[in-house]
Amino acid sequence: MKIIIVTPDGELYNEEVSFVLVSSKSNGEYGILQNHLPIASTIDTGYLKLEQGDLVFYVVVIGGLLEHHNNVITVIAQDAFIGRSKEQAFDNLNQIRQSRIEDNRKRNIELIKAERELRKQIQQTGAGSV
Repeated sequence: MKIIIVTPDGELYNEEVSFVLVSSKSNGEYGILQNHLPIASTIDTGYLKLEQGDLVFYVVVIGGLLEHHNNVITVIAQDAFIGRSKEQAFDNLNQIRQSRIEDNRKRNIELIKAERELRKQIQQTGAGSV
């Protein structure tokens, strides 16, 4: 069966797998094998364990929807991060989140500096006064 995982950043994973374990805080754990009945489910915060023969991958999913139909699993996620182990996938998630926090902090500082410079230039030119 095939699994496709997409996020707002694009397609994260698109491969054939033999088994998928879905674990979600709100829905617990369940497995999907080939020819499984159609299913639709949410994944608030959880992970997917993907088995591809002897290979095993984990994908941490934040805010996702999962649908299985005709041996195709589609996951649409707000965020998803892959790793060779569950811990590595969660570590990847935490690293990305920390990077985003730092980027946002830098952008906020740049915005504050730009606002100060704009106010200074408005005062110097006398713009806005009649």
